[in-house]
Amino acid sequence: MSPNLGRRQGGVQRVSCVSCCVTSDSPVPPWAACPSDLGKGLRGRCGFCRPETPKVIIGVWPCLPRGPSPVSAHRIPPGPQGTRVKKRTQQNGGWSWGRIPASAQPLAPCDCSGPRFSPCAVGQQPSSAPSPRVPREVAPDMEEKEASKKKKSKGLATMFSVFTKRRKKKGQPSLAETEGESESSLQPPAQLPTVEELKADLERGRLEAARPLLALELELQEAAAAGRASAEELVRRQSKVEALYALLRDQVLGPLRRPLEAEPERLRQALAVLAEQERQDRATAAAAGPPGCPGLAATRPRGWLQLWRDGVAQAAAERLSQQPAADAEGLTEAERAFLHMGRTMKEDLEAVVERLKPLFPADFRVVATYAESYHGEFASQLAALAQFELCPRDTYMLLLWVQNLYPNDILNSPKLAPELQGVRLGPLLPPTQIQLLEARFLSNEVATVRKLMARALELESKHWTKDEAPQRLDGRCHSELAIDIIQIISQGQAKAESITLDLGTQIKPLLLEELARFLRSYQRAFDGFLERCRQLRNYRANVIANINNCLPFRTSVEQQWQTPPDLRSSLLSPLNELKSHGFDTLLQSLFGDLKPLFKRFTQTRWAAPQQTLEEIVSAVAERMPEFSELQDCFREELLEAVHLHLVKEYIARLCKRRLVLQTAEQQQQLAGHVQANAQLIQQFCTQNGSPATWLQDALPTLAEIIRLQDPSAIKIEVASYANLYPDFSKGHLSAILAIKGNLSSSDAKSIRSILDINTGAHEPSKALFSLIKVGYVFLCIDLLRSAWRAWGTTPCRARQTSTSVTAPRGPSRGPAFCCCFCPGLAEEWAPEPLELEQLCPDDPSCGAGAVGGSSVDESAACTP
Repeated sequence: MSPNLGRRQGGVQRVSCVSCCVTSDSPVPPWAACPSDLGKGLRGRCGFCRPETPKVIIGVWPCLPRGPSPVSAHRIPPGPQGTRVKKRTQQNGGWSWGRIPASAQPLAPCDCSGPRFSPCAVGQQPSSAPSPRVPREVAPDMEEKEASKKKKSKGLATMFSVFTKRRKKKGQPSLAETEGESESSLQPPAQLPTVEELKADLERGRLEAARPLLALELELQEAAAAGRASAEELVRRQSKVEALYALLRDQVLGPLRRPLEAEPERLRQALAVLAEQERQDRATAAAAGPPGCPGLAATRPRGWLQLWRDGVAQAAAERLSQQPAADAEGLTEAERAFLHMGRTMKEDLEAVVERLKPLFPADFRVVATYAESYHGEFASQLAALAQFELCPRDTYMLLLWVQNLYPNDILNSPKLAPELQGVRLGPLLPPTQIQLLEARFLSNEVATVRKLMARALELESKHWTKDEAPQRLDGRCHSELAIDIIQIISQGQAKAESITLDLGTQIKPLLLEELARFLRSYQRAFDGFLERCRQLRNYRANVIANINNCLPFRTSVEQQWQTPPDLRSSLLSPLNELKSHGFDTLLQSLFGDLKPLFKRFTQTRWAAPQQTLEEIVSAVAERMPEFSELQDCFREELLEAVHLHLVKEYIARLCKRRLVLQTAEQQQQLAGHVQANAQLIQQFCTQNGSPATWLQDALPTLAEIIRLQDPSAIKIEVASYANLYPDFSKGHLSAILAIKGNLSSSDAKSIRSILDINTGAHEPSKALFSLIKVGYVFLCIDLLRSAWRAWGTTPCRARQTSTSVTAPRGPSRGPAFCCCFCPGLAEEWAPEPLELEQLCPDDPSCGAGAVGGSSVDESAACTP
């Protein structure tokens, strides 16, 4: 069957180019035929020449126009003598070469290139040309027509492939390939869907309808600007467009309200639509002139981005307002609310950083948006809570979240801190309200600490009065009171510091003042126990336990709490008093047992001082195990007190003035006894742990003063002694010098004057001589009698006085002279050294005595 290459119309045969479908009204030229059987019987119409849908012809020729004139809009480079083409002649059906004249060439180059044939944009249009609109009702007929043509073309191609498969060149596509390329390269012109179709797509959740909807909106604006529609038509069409936008808005903002629950692909589509709408809003805002078009209501900017932000804020409010879980036992309602909000905010923001930030556009500031929304909701709920009268526990928790947990554990967490560096969130509460809450917290905490410490002391006092034995810890009597009090103070300090360090600094002096008040109460309670509970079986053990309590208190004050000097003194003073009273109680019975032994020194006229002192040391050694349950530091202090008592009592016996030695040998003998006794006391106390090294020179120096006979040498020793013991007074010196019966009153006065130089030069670090009271002396009978004769008075019964001489009336109505003077006055008036010690008529052990050769009249010593 011969191919039909043309048809006649009005006497002119129309010839169609089998390569580019260009049709010319001219006789059929011999070179117009297809060089192969591929295009025989096929014809097409170029889209630039006819309104019908063009037919794509695939061949092996380059894209060249056929015919004597340039009837095609395709562009190829013109040749100087024409274009040399390969054609098939009609005579022999073979192949030959021919040329197309240059006058027949188009004036512009073609878009095609390469040896293979391309459709030369057949079915396509230049970008400047309007797209052809095909009515929707015509589309089905066209599709059926196209389908029938494709089937026919496929059949011919199959037949042709049988004859030409041997002649196929390398690189030349097969028929199936060329057909596939033609079908894929030609697409029907883009058409705007109808309103009903867009509505159906949006109701099915297809966000691809957003772009056609935007094009429909732009077309409506163009129609309104060009005046191609009436006002009623514009209003009707705009209402439909806005209804579609309402559907699209719900489909877009729906996934964005719960982005963590949406699929990532769905979220990306919604974000793309939102970003496109935001760009359109900005473009509309940046356009000059009034918003909107004539006849249309202004709908831009739509503000979907702000609607998304509002949705985030609403979602944050819903999340933080949820009822907290009831699994947290022991927490108040406010504490559970704080815990729920903090945990929810931190988890949600971390999820936004990990999962949403990679999907959202950077200009959306998704992390900052969520952080600001959650922060605002958190602050609003805290502000509402702060308006109520909170209990101390809730006040502390509120401040803890506002000042510490929220800024440090949430905003500055490792995952959120880098993302929130540029976000300014501000404080959760105003500064003035925070200050009020801090003042309330300080008041509540101080009251709580005071109440807890009072309760602890009350419980401890009940243990004392019930005669309950204290605990033993490492062989020491132990009480939990000190530990409880220190923990109460430390916990109050730690609670304040957990809010802010500045608040911890503010509460510290307040807590220490409460501690000082408690220690004074503790001392008073302990003193009451010492007075009222002596008969209890565990009395001494509880005394030791309370003395041991002073150690942790003192350690905390001196090392842990940095306190000013005045406050430290107020803290340590009650502890020292408590310890001193406890020592006195423990040592009272021991010192009572030692008193008759010390009296033996004077009763035996210092005849056997070494033996007496050994008995004293043995009595002390027997009682030492009673103090083993004291802490080591307090045991040493107690042994120091024993050491001090031994030295003090020994000096007091030397100062009794019962001993007057007239010769140097007697004085040297007494000095030797004192020196030996001093060595024994020092050795015993040091071996038992006494740290009182400052007492080691007390007795040996006095022995040296007794031994020396030269007044100048005595002055040197006295001056040195006064430097060691600044509380060594003239009264004590006079009592020691009274032992030296061969010392004149002028020399004694000169020696005493040495103390005038050193008086007030040193403050006593530890008391020794201030603990020794020098008694009043009785003047010798001869001195009294001479005084009576000189003053014409009668003697009266001796009476002690401290500062002056009293002269009551005697039996003869004359002034009566008191025979008891202050030692200083008596020594100043006495023409000779005193030879009598104080004799108390009420003391049964009072007696006069002398060591080897003293001239004391014992019978008249206590004469009234």
